Amino acid sequence: MSHGRSARWLLFAAPIVFVSVFLLIPLALTFAISFWERTGFTIKPGLSLDAYKVFFSGVRLIVMQKSLGFAAVVTVLGLLTAYPIAYFLALRVSPRISQTCLFLFAVPFVINPIIRNFSLAYILGRTGPVNSFLTEIGLIERPLDWLLFSDFSVILGLTLSYMPFMIYPLWLSLTGINRRYLEASWILGIPPAKTFLRVTLPLSLPGVFAASIFGFVGTFGESTVPIIVGGLGYQMMGNTITSTLDVLNYPLAAAMSSVVAATMLLFLVLWYRMFDIQLFLGKITLRKF
Repeated sequence: MSHGRSARWLLFAAPIVFVSVFLLIPLALTFAISFWERTGFTIKPGLSLDAYKVFFSGVRLIVMQKSLGFAAVVTVLGLLTAYPIAYFLALRVSPRISQTCLFLFAVPFVINPIIRNFSLAYILGRTGPVNSFLTEIGLIERPLDWLLFSDFSVILGLTLSYMPFMIYPLWLSLTGINRRYLEASWILGIPPAKTFLRVTLPLSLPGVFAASIFGFVGTFGESTVPIIVGGLGYQMMGNTITSTLDVLNYPLAAAMSSVVAATMLLFLVLWYRMFDIQLFLGKITLRKF
C-alpha cells in the first residue's frame, strides 16, 4: 500500500518538478535579471528600474503595442479560417477522411519554418507566382510591391503559420458535441444558422478559447516570420528581444521578456474567466432551446 502511494506521489511530483526546473525557475531568473544594472559590456546584480524605464519610454513599447494588435488580428483571421475547416472535418465527413485531412495539415510542420517562410517570400515576391499570374491575366500592369515586406505579408505569414495549430483544438471540441442535439434540431426543422448559434457554437467554446490561446501566444512572440517576409528592419516583440540580446543588454531584454510574460498571463486569466461565463451562458441557451 505504501509503495503504491509513493508511486502516485512520484507521478504527481514529476511534472511539477519538470515545470519548476524548466519554466518557473528560468522565468524567476529572467525577472530578477531585469532589475540588474548594466555597466559597459557587463551586468551586475542590483535593484534598478532603468531597464523598465527604457522600455516604457522608447520605441520598444510601440513595438509591443503593434505586436499585440497583430496577434489579435491573426487570431481572428485564424479562427475565421480554422473553424469552418474543423466544423467540416468533425461533422460533415467520415472519420477516415477527417483523419487524413488532419494528417495533411500536420505535414507542413515537418519542414523547417525558415524554409517555409522563404518559400512564402518567393511566392509573394515581384517575380513570384502571384505577381506573375496577376500580370498574365491582365489584372495588373506591373508587380505589386506591397505583397512582400509589408504589414500584409507579415499578417499573412503569421496566419499561415499558426492557423493549422488552431484547427486541432477546434476539431476536438466539435467532435465532442453530442449528435443528439444536432439531430433534434434537424428533426424539428430549426434553421441551420439558428442551430449553429444556439447549439454548436456554445458547445464548441472550449475549443475556440484553446485555439485563440495557441494563435495569440504564438503570434505575439514570433520572430522568424517578421524578419523573412517583413524585412530585416521589421520589428515585432520576438525579434526586438533577440536584437537586444545581440548587443548584450541583458537587463533590458529580461525586462521586455518579463512584461511580455506578464501580459500573456493576464490575457490567459481573462480568457479563462470569460470562458467560464460563456460556457454558463451556453448552457442557459441550451435549456431555453
